[in-house]
Amino acid sequence: MKIILDYSKKYQRFEGIGASGAWWAQIVGGWNNTDAESGLAVRDRISQLLYSKTEGIGMRVYRYNIGDGSADSGRGDYSDPARRASSFDDGRGGLDFSKDANAVYMMRRAAYDGADEIVLFVNSPIESLTKNGKAHLDKNQIFRTNLSPKNYCAFADYILDVTEHFVGEGLPIKYLSPVNEPMWIWNGGQEGCHYSPRQAGKVMLCVARKLMQRKNLEGVRLSGVENGDIRWFNKSYTRHLLKYPEVRKTIDSVDIHSYCLTQKFLPAFANDRLAFVRRFRKWMDKKYPGIPVKMSEWCHMCGGKNTGMDSALEIAKVMCEDIGILNVTSWQHWIACSLYDYCDGLIYLDTENKSFELTKRYFVTGNFSKYIPYGATRFEVQTDDSDVTALGFEKDGRTYLILVNFSAEEKKTSFESDVLVSVTDKDNDLNEHRFGAKEEIKISPESVTTVVMED
Repeated sequence: MKIILDYSKKYQRFEGIGASGAWWAQIVGGWNNTDAESGLAVRDRISQLLYSKTEGIGMRVYRYNIGDGSADSGRGDYSDPARRASSFDDGRGGLDFSKDANAVYMMRRAAYDGADEIVLFVNSPIESLTKNGKAHLDKNQIFRTNLSPKNYCAFADYILDVTEHFVGEGLPIKYLSPVNEPMWIWNGGQEGCHYSPRQAGKVMLCVARKLMQRKNLEGVRLSGVENGDIRWFNKSYTRHLLKYPEVRKTIDSVDIHSYCLTQKFLPAFANDRLAFVRRFRKWMDKKYPGIPVKMSEWCHMCGGKNTGMDSALEIAKVMCEDIGILNVTSWQHWIACSLYDYCDGLIYLDTENKSFELTKRYFVTGNFSKYIPYGATRFEVQTDDSDVTALGFEKDGRTYLILVNFSAEEKKTSFESDVLVSVTDKDNDLNEHRFGAKEEIKISPESVTTVVMED
């Protein structure tokens, strides 16, 4: 297999890989039992596995969920208690930062282990500000927002107060995301708030204006609006996000989610995820050239627990499409850890035994996060084999390649320089090997391989 590196064609500057602490950190943060292999508390070992460059896969982005209070009040209709979250609202008009202690612990620990970018994100305004006093709409409500315009500024003040507190702790809070998946109805199952594109833009405007007034938050930028499907309404939400000069001054990128929730009743073109990725990239280049796009949430979203390579290859495929075609500057998984019989998360949790299990998704994510350095520039890479997808990055004279072999056949290649190769497949978990210049390298079937070379 021939691999062609074209350094003359350069694309985005890549910032890194991350995942969120939603729905698990408030549980795992209390697991101080000892992990037998490492000797650390289980909660600390999980953080280390996710964020340490030497002892884990070295992700750099941690997403902390600023909760909305459903765990405190017990109000609302939730499919699982873990989908509830505490707020810092003390119920008397003040803030209580002793709340949500377990989740806050995991955020702090992630920063200790190597996460140098923390994103604070919000699913719903706190219950005291919503129309129905809940963190989601009532069952009979459809496509209504749960936040009155009169409360936009109070909502902004609350989340900025929370942000300022954690910045004051010295945590690397880089982004605040006030709106999450605004297109969905959100009338049960989890915390969430619907906004029309216009409403989402107005909320972001209010937060932007207030953010610019806070000198202690000069290093924090806005993130948004994290629309929930790669196909629908991204253009509408982006127009309303970027129409305001104040927002343009306080936001670094357009953040979207990479889901494509395939529906059998839709025609084939409506389920063609890659076509929508290409169209949105073309539209952004035409309407908003120079404004980066970030992919801030994705998971496999299939029923049933899956630890194998089939799901790992799917995540590798989506990552390659988003990084290589949509040109995203950051790629973030949904939940880092899963409590469910579901194909999500990089690590599965056993709440009864307070233990965990790693997945091939975890190791394949590491093929990207452990090796591609912050600020590396993507350049053009092609192969003469349609079974293999390739990405290339360069920084400080060193080249990093991602090779995804989707086929059941072994491939062979070589390079002009000495290389370090890291392989994840059915038998290997980021296993490293060194090869000399022009030495034959076997790319195993259904695998993800990282190649590091010095030019």
